Amino acid sequence: MKIVHVASELFPYVKTGGLADAVGSLCATLAGHGHDVSVFIPGYRAVVDHRDAANAEKVMPLKIEMGDTFMSGDVRMFSPRTNLKIYLICREEFFDRKSPYGNGERDYEDNHHRYIFFCKAVAETLRLTNMRADIVHAHDWQAALMPLFLRYAERRHGVTLTLKTIFTIHNIAFQGVFPMRSFYRTNLPEELMGIDGVEFYGQMSFMKAGILFSDRVTTVSPRYSREIQTPEFGCGLDGVVGTRAEDIVGLINGIDTAVWNPVSDEHLPARYSAGNLAGKAVCRAELLKKMKLEPAAANVPVFGMVCRLAEQKGVQLVLANREFFLKRDCRLVILGAGDRKLEQAVRELAAGAPGKIALAQKLDEALSHLVEAGSDFFVMPSLFEPCGLNQMYSQAYGTVPLVSSVGGLVDTVTDFNASPDEGTGISFDPTAEGLGWGLKRAAALFQDKVTYSAVQARGMARDFSWQKAALAYEQLYESAL
Repeated sequence: MKIVHVASELFPYVKTGGLADAVGSLCATLAGHGHDVSVFIPGYRAVVDHRDAANAEKVMPLKIEMGDTFMSGDVRMFSPRTNLKIYLICREEFFDRKSPYGNGERDYEDNHHRYIFFCKAVAETLRLTNMRADIVHAHDWQAALMPLFLRYAERRHGVTLTLKTIFTIHNIAFQGVFPMRSFYRTNLPEELMGIDGVEFYGQMSFMKAGILFSDRVTTVSPRYSREIQTPEFGCGLDGVVGTRAEDIVGLINGIDTAVWNPVSDEHLPARYSAGNLAGKAVCRAELLKKMKLEPAAANVPVFGMVCRLAEQKGVQLVLANREFFLKRDCRLVILGAGDRKLEQAVRELAAGAPGKIALAQKLDEALSHLVEAGSDFFVMPSLFEPCGLNQMYSQAYGTVPLVSSVGGLVDTVTDFNASPDEGTGISFDPTAEGLGWGLKRAAALFQDKVTYSAVQARGMARDFSWQKAALAYEQLYESAL
């Protein structure tokens, strides 16, 4: 198949979260399966400066209609591997910036113009290069206008640009909602300004467009595909998602086993496998030493967290259970940054127990691997979680996950109490009380070494690779076609 992906992030070129990992790994795997894969991303400064793009070919100049004016740009392309081409949509005014979406404090005020231009430019490139895709797969709100622009261009020019369109919701909380006055930049028919089009409470919603006008809609886990059809998780778009109930499917993301594998992980002081866990004890000791925590005996559990310090990730639930970590003989390592109030609260918690609790307030890829390998339990008390990756990393690394019973966490972690012969972790309600109960269960499990080892072994035996996950996307594409 000839498959075109359109996204605002792509690992290893630009990344702010799991979107980049998912798109990068899926595209590489599909290319490895023999498909002709092209990926369109904005020509951000970081991407243009990447060594892979140093010899990028200039494909063509761009002249994109944006309301009552035309804006210029250009398209560049490089190929990092067989069957995979990366296309960069470049316009310095829009994309030559330090970060993709904002300055850290707030989003860029022209994000609606930036991503309207991006999506229009992709459609124009497909038309002028006569690419003739079987599938165009757009990701999240930044690419959500693609189905509309493609079909509008096809009618306008009497051509076929793609046979089918797919739109994936990676996180419905981020919807691309902007003032309706920006609609004129799309040059789309005025009837699309109404409730049956892109209108959303008097504004314009990019994500609504993707949901309504793509041929198929996916989310990143089966549970999340059902959750977003409810008011609790739909963020106001539950009714819109409900109209596509027959066309929506949840597909679990995979993990990059070339990067996340304890047998070969170069970030670890010692490697290990399910058959020989000696290296995991070395990682545990190194993690405590690196975080300046007191050594922990074999019966003292080490809890780890790697996350954005935000309410969505349930950091406040951990703070509500501070007495568990302060009074019990255990260790807690938290890696991440985010909301300033939560950062301060976690710093104060760590300062109150300097030998037991540590915070690394930064983004550190190598340390995140060490937390996964060196912890006995990985804590993910998310209030909502479309898919999640760390709970899969944890199982691969023999670290038992404690997860709230939401989204992809439900689909990837089996509670050992509910399924004694199949359990790979501990799940709980996403409340302070639920997490407290989960922590007590973890403490008891850790003292039962036979059961703990069995849960650990089942987790390490699971296959979360993209080789498996990509098969579901191939089946979806074939079904759509």
